[in-house]
Amino acid sequence: MRHRKTVCIALFVSLLSAVPASADIVMRESDIQNLRLGQHVYVDDGSCPTGQIREVTGVKLTAAGVARVRKCSDRKTMRR
Repeated sequence: MRHRKTVCIALFVSLLSAVPASADIVMRESDIQNLRLGQHVYVDDGSCPTGQIREVTGVKLTAAGVARVRKCSDRKTMRR
């Protein structure tokens, strides 16, 4: 039983690491089409200070679609 649990956990971890994680970067916020809840998209339009990029995140489902939150984030800490 213990061996089976270990194998299942190892399989799960290996599947997670096999999924490619990539950051979506667009030049204009209008280029973002179907933003999903929890999705992060980076907008490189020069609206943030040097060394930062605007991060747009889908945070809440409304009648009009997914509500967005915008903030300037450090380019070094971008989710990749």
